[in-house]
Amino acid sequence: MQQLIQTLLDGAANGLIYGSLALALVLIHRATQMPNFAQGEMAMLATYVAWQLMTAGLPWGLAVLVTLVCCLVGGYGLQRGLIRWVERSPHLTQMMVTLGLLMVLNAVASLVWGGLAKSVDSPLPARPVALGSVITSWRVIGLVGAVAVMLVLLFVLFNRTRLGLRLRAAAQNPESARLAGINVGRAYGIGWGLSAVVGGVVGIMVAPQTGLEPNFMFPVLLYAFAAATVGGFDSPVGAIVGGLLVGVIEAVTATYVSFIGTELSLTVAFVVIVVVLLVRPHGLFGKKEVARV
Repeated sequence: MQQLIQTLLDGAANGLIYGSLALALVLIHRATQMPNFAQGEMAMLATYVAWQLMTAGLPWGLAVLVTLVCCLVGGYGLQRGLIRWVERSPHLTQMMVTLGLLMVLNAVASLVWGGLAKSVDSPLPARPVALGSVITSWRVIGLVGAVAVMLVLLFVLFNRTRLGLRLRAAAQNPESARLAGINVGRAYGIGWGLSAVVGGVVGIMVAPQTGLEPNFMFPVLLYAFAAATVGGFDSPVGAIVGGLLVGVIEAVTATYVSFIGTELSLTVAFVVIVVVLLVRPHGLFGKKEVARV
């Protein structure tokens, strides 16, 4: 029983990471109906920026703050400079553009910083913390706190501020939003900027545990897509719930299914995606699309 509880706790901790990156995917999809395959590489690049600032001598908190501001500006600029030209293109074109962006960002990081893994500082110690009969760490506790803060801030933004209402209006009905005087293009840019910020937070949280190298976010991105598929690509709450479910499923199968183990754990994400698409394509919290003819 103790091993099961420990496995569930470890899976939930990983699931929060997957759910956080899935939240970034959901933010972009709600704004532009576009899957962003470059989300993991955007988070990776943000983490390199934070590491570079820390290496230059900035305190951890200031380096992270500057990085997140860069994420907001960079995400906004990326949407206004590149993505807006393919917003009305077929989905295959949009997918190819974001896949191309993934490869470009990965190549830039490899060219500038090299392929060797780098150590990223964390303000929280890695020493274990005993919670009854299970073991966790301060970094996991900090991760839970960071995810909770992000969810609260996003909830307040989208439900209690004028900017959030404009963003929701632009995402739900862009034509009506334009008639109401809302700059839909600017709203889309802000959506991409917020998504980049969330991804940057995820990268900075993950890097101290995995090490920083150009491909370190790729497995997280796969699990994040599985989480968004489970929860529904139009539901922020579903992204977190889906992440928790995927994390727990991954941990349980890796621990108790001998032929999977840690080596084949990535296949769990693909299996989850396929099963959900077959059984409930819109996800647990997603809404069915109804077309009138």
